[in-house]
Amino acid sequence: MSQPRRTSRRRAWTALALPALLCVLAACSGGPGDDAAAPAPSASPTPSGPPGTLFDNFHYSGPDDPLLTAHGWEVRTGGGGPGIKDTWSAAGAGFLSDTTAQGGRAMRLQASTDGTEQGTRQVEVQSTGKNLFTGTFAARVHFGNRPTSGRNGDHVVQAFFPISPSDASTDYSELDYEYLPNGGWGSVGPRLDTVSWYKADPPDRVSHTLKRRLEGWHLLMITAMNGKVTYSLDGKELFTSSGKYVPREKMDVHFSSWFIDLPFTGGPRTWETKINWFYYKAGEAVSQADVQKTVDGFYSDGTDYINTVPTS
Repeated sequence: MSQPRRTSRRRAWTALALPALLCVLAACSGGPGDDAAAPAPSASPTPSGPPGTLFDNFHYSGPDDPLLTAHGWEVRTGGGGPGIKDTWSAAGAGFLSDTTAQGGRAMRLQASTDGTEQGTRQVEVQSTGKNLFTGTFAARVHFGNRPTSGRNGDHVVQAFFPISPSDASTDYSELDYEYLPNGGWGSVGPRLDTVSWYKADPPDRVSHTLKRRLEGWHLLMITAMNGKVTYSLDGKELFTSSGKYVPREKMDVHFSSWFIDLPFTGGPRTWETKINWFYYKAGEAVSQADVQKTVDGFYSDGTDYINTVPTS
């Protein structure tokens, strides 16, 4: 089960300079690509579509692509926790061609360590709208059970979660998927924790653990409606929380890869999590089949990004 969360989660994010923002507004092209082998994506069409819908398939050229910021995403570069504090780096966020991903592209999060604080880099990408509340959250995520390079054994966390903008909020809300291929906090892995929070400090939460190897692509869904939160994996319900363990205020959504601790030194290793797409429908419970049908329609139409969620 997850550790006490982010009691000092200072956020310092990459910022888009005003000239770059003006460039986006003038429909200029983005910056240099993170994935040199892939062609730079073209600008998305003007967002329009079903009301109360957010969809993004992360067709960006790199973490400094002006469209990434214009579409409401930030790459964390500042201090705080969780995990190894003050080790967040934009270098771990990339956008690349992937033949296993729907549409052939995905966002890649690479966390790396050599077993020392100085040699550790964690990575997190979050939305910035702070306007996601009840409804359906869905993401197609690829978990890794082994590092892409180096020795196995790290206590790494691969996470997808909506969360309050402030840990100190009186209406604190957080809904977690956390995959721990090697376990952590005294547990063994692999395990997938689903956790609904009422308060960050002192921690007040309810949780469920699925002890299963989950390497590969999976559809993760959270439905928060009618006084309960339901987590499902590939269409199968895992856990439901209710009572006080439901969203009480609007949230961001985060994707991250981070280390619980540093159990050993002995050379560098890199862990990789991939996100194919993210979908949110405000105020509605959407089935897995309908989520996938809608997403398939966006891909068929050539729609990379839509955001019709009200800002307030």
